[in-house]
Amino acid sequence: MDNYNQSFAKTVFKQKTLYPEYEVCSFEECDFTGLDFRDIHFEECTFTNCNFTEVKINNTAFKQVQFAGCKMIGIQFTNCNPFLLEMNFDKCLLDYASFYQLNISNSKIEDCSLKDVDFVEAKLHKSSFTGSDLYNATFQQTDLTQCNFRGAKNYSMDPSINKIKGAIFSKDEVFGLLVKYGIKIVV
Repeated sequence: MDNYNQSFAKTVFKQKTLYPEYEVCSFEECDFTGLDFRDIHFEECTFTNCNFTEVKINNTAFKQVQFAGCKMIGIQFTNCNPFLLEMNFDKCLLDYASFYQLNISNSKIEDCSLKDVDFVEAKLHKSSFTGSDLYNATFQQTDLTQCNFRGAKNYSMDPSINKIKGAIFSKDEVFGLLVKYGIKIVV
């Protein structure tokens, strides 16, 4: 194991300083801008207030990884290593990210900005989007069974092409399920 139980704070990482494996590590206010995370393995790691601008993911393993307050615009999570993939996000900026065809069931993606995020064909069973902004996020053939959308806003999804059985929606935002019908609801 290259890095086990290490803490990194306010570190600006360079490509040549990345190790292939990090286990039980914490990263606080670190900058990974423009790095290639190809084949890097993160297990039981936490990232707090880190910058992932223009990070490239290819066969990257995220196992039991927590992200809090991180800037992750446009990340293509689609290219993650799917084996034992488990990620949770709290108060992260994930605009323009892609989770296309990814299985991240049971995830917490709470109080995040998810504008224009691609969730097409993703498996999100029992995930929580509590307090997140899903403006213009795309859901098609997405498994949203038993998901929690309480307090989430600006979502629009077609129940006829997504699995939503048992999902929980806030009364004030449930109208996002009716957008495709072009109807107006007056109160």
